[in-house]
Amino acid sequence: MTTRSVFDVSLKNLQQDLLRMGALVEEQIEKGIQALSRQDAALADRVVANDDEIDRMQLEIEDRCMKLIAMQQPMAKDLRRISAAWRISIDLERMSDNIVDIAKAVRRLTREGGFKPMAIIPKMAQICQRMVKDGLDAYVYEDQELAIRMSEFDHQVDALYKEVLQELTATMLKDQHQITQSTHLLFVARHLERFGDHATNIAETVVYLVSGERKDLNE
Repeated sequence: MTTRSVFDVSLKNLQQDLLRMGALVEEQIEKGIQALSRQDAALADRVVANDDEIDRMQLEIEDRCMKLIAMQQPMAKDLRRISAAWRISIDLERMSDNIVDIAKAVRRLTREGGFKPMAIIPKMAQICQRMVKDGLDAYVYEDQELAIRMSEFDHQVDALYKEVLQELTATMLKDQHQITQSTHLLFVARHLERFGDHATNIAETVVYLVSGERKDLNE
């Protein structure tokens, strides 16, 4: 096998591992929101526990990226492919952290006797879940247009976050007994809003991978 062929196989393996990591993050957000909707502390515990595997995968991808750069000294788009995998793995790891924080909020809420469900938060989560999938598809197919379209969902997430903020603020002003519960739910919504920002970072990375140009899609 030629040196180039070995390098191509290494890049392919790196991409496959990144996609496996992304699939786990997709599962995490689905389970996290199920835990929230069902007020299921046991499921929230599993979400927290699963984060260790995602952390391990991110470090492994980071190590492999560094070795590829050191040993192959790639240039131009090859270098961008490696740096894209590295940056996306970091955003995926931080997205998983956001979900873990949501799961921890679910545990606190259930421990305090449960809470009134909100329809807006699962809607935010569904959009975030789609952003992860579209972002990874855009990365695999190096589809700049899909990446830009995906990033536009972040505006919907931001708008929904403002709705949650207004609704829960009004609830707290109306009934002080709801302050603790409303605060936990506000944190949940805030973590989803940040999740959307990290997904948008993936879109920016895809744009850089394809074009070599840096574009701020988080405006």
